[in-house]
Amino acid sequence: MRKLIPCIAILLASCGSTSAPRSDAVNQPWYRDAVAQLAAINRQAETDFTAGKRDAAAALIEKGEPIQKRILDVPHPTLDAVKAACDLDDLYGRMLLSNRHYGWARLLFQKNLNRWKHWQPQTDDTRRLYQQAVSEIAECDKHIDE
Repeated sequence: MRKLIPCIAILLASCGSTSAPRSDAVNQPWYRDAVAQLAAINRQAETDFTAGKRDAAAALIEKGEPIQKRILDVPHPTLDAVKAACDLDDLYGRMLLSNRHYGWARLLFQKNLNRWKHWQPQTDDTRRLYQQAVSEIAECDKHIDE
């Protein structure tokens, strides 16, 4: 029994990490650049969609999707990253809604609703974005059986 206790202590000590703590991805330059790039893509896609250039907007949304995935795949994305991701999904959802693809649009709006429902800390802006998603889902639901 006396020999067992030191063995367990050595075993437990060896389980600890000896490497330096991993740097947080959100503090890396690539992360800030990717968030800024996605925000720029969103602005241009919104401009194109508003101007009736739907194919150009769709191409930009497609270009933004891998960036969106990359910035959301980190353990704790920043508020700006989540906003940029939600803006992309919101625009895509509105495009689908305008094309009468109500179920697919609803799915994108539901993603945004879940993001803002669980965001901490809640702010006036996150509550507004949550309510926007609720309204967009309601709009889809009005037409979903058409």
